[in-house]
Amino acid sequence: MKMSDDDVHMEDYPTEIHDYLVAFEKSLGSVDEMLKTMMSVSRNELLQKLEPLEQAKLDLVSVYTLNSMFWVYLATQGINPKEHPVKQELERIRTYMNKVKEIADKKKASKLDKGAASRFVRNALWEPNAENEHTTKKGKKRKMD
Repeated sequence: MKMSDDDVHMEDYPTEIHDYLVAFEKSLGSVDEMLKTMMSVSRNELLQKLEPLEQAKLDLVSVYTLNSMFWVYLATQGINPKEHPVKQELERIRTYMNKVKEIADKKKASKLDKGAASRFVRNALWEPNAENEHTTKKGKKRKMD
């Protein structure tokens, strides 16, 4: 389904949208290739290779993509998708995507290494000696006024 000057005559549509149509066709080709790749592996086989959080991400992206494509379909049929239940479904999916993102961010957050933290605090504290001198990090003593 490649658009070429032989297949589609420029007079069939306004010339100012030609570049947009070519870009749209290229995007459709990319989506088609991605779907073929995803469909080449069984869902169960794919899910077995993923952690539960990754499985949730895959499911959410899949359902969001499907609903987005339905949104585009409605628009091409002259139906306002903003007034269709698909809008609420997309919002619901986005809510769950944000929840999964929060969980992933918490999982990525660094854990507190108590030993390292106590060494950092201990070394950062000033400990005066009997002569009221302070040892700098380089080992030099400096007189405190």
